[in-house]
Amino acid sequence: MEKTLVLIKPDAFSKGHLGDILKRYEDEGFKVIAAKVMQMDERLAATHYAEHIGRPYYEKLVEFMTSGPIMALILGGKNVINRVREINGATNPANAEEGTIRKLYAESGSKNAVHASDSPESAKREIAIFFSELEQFGG
Repeated sequence: MEKTLVLIKPDAFSKGHLGDILKRYEDEGFKVIAAKVMQMDERLAATHYAEHIGRPYYEKLVEFMTSGPIMALILGGKNVINRVREINGATNPANAEEGTIRKLYAESGSKNAVHASDSPESAKREIAIFFSELEQFGG
């Protein structure tokens, strides 16, 4: 079973969309392998977004991601990485297809409701940042 990391970001969390987003993933047949509510700090954000350090948008990204609680998830299923990215929709909700999570719940290109791993390599790296082996069930 393929695994991916999903983060439900502070904007979607604060507006009460956790249940809607989780239901969407489960309705698609994905299995929740791990989930936790947490607050990112600057160190965790720097680890997760290491490839973005030094880019013009990095400081605002960290400020946003540390601004409130998030929910971190590991989802499992067949072709879960690509399918979750399709369900999430384009980064900018203005360009996202109707019915996608970002079209429904994102505020903007930077406050875009969810993050999902973009490759098997990224998923493996990102999952290890947020979850220990002991926190993963059924995977």
